[in-house]
Amino acid sequence: MGVLWTLLVVDPLIILSTIFCGTIAALTSPKTQTAMARLWGRSILKFAGVKVEVVGLEHVKPGRGYVFVSNHLSYMDTPTILAFIPVDFRFLAKEELFKIPFMGNHLRRAGHIAVPLKDPRGSVRTLSLAAKTIQSLGISLLVFPEGGRSDNGELKEFKDGAAYLAIKAEAPVIPLAVIGTRKVLPMHGKKFTSGPVKLIIGEPIQTTGMTIRDRAALTTTMRDRIVEMLGTPVNADN
Repeated sequence: MGVLWTLLVVDPLIILSTIFCGTIAALTSPKTQTAMARLWGRSILKFAGVKVEVVGLEHVKPGRGYVFVSNHLSYMDTPTILAFIPVDFRFLAKEELFKIPFMGNHLRRAGHIAVPLKDPRGSVRTLSLAAKTIQSLGISLLVFPEGGRSDNGELKEFKDGAAYLAIKAEAPVIPLAVIGTRKVLPMHGKKFTSGPVKLIIGEPIQTTGMTIRDRAALTTTMRDRIVEMLGTPVNADN
């Protein structure tokens, strides 16, 4: 059922935070919705006893659109990134999440983009629409190129949708490395373990002059950057 339902089971305080932030966001402007999403992320980290160290924040410049790409270890990755990336951004989320009561309505109102994973042609159309959104509104998008959480902490192969999106939008790619969230809340976990988390923000990868034919090479570059940021071996569960 996704990040929301798992976190609700883990801690009842998150229920109150979700209701409060979600209600305010539903009644206000997109700008306020972004602020409430950031507040929601910070509240979850606080309730879980997580302290986040952020490195590389200077690489994010306000006022322009990026494609953020991150490794994916835990449902705690989303609150971590929401809380500390200081620009207006949206998610590419699987279509099923938009069918969940309350959560789906919020995702639609906030401008997040549903991706029909079982429809390849529909997915391409969605990525093209997302690229136009970056260009026309100057907002950023967050993508987890692995396509899902890593069940063993190792970085999986990347799908090329994020590269396609960035090239179509002519937007820089900013790689993110999240370290420690899998210990806080592992896959299928129902209990938080408080501890440190590190969010590393890499230097932008420029896409100017690239064509769709370059998406495989760009995908490789994105993954290599995150591998470097995570360290060796390619395992962020440390």
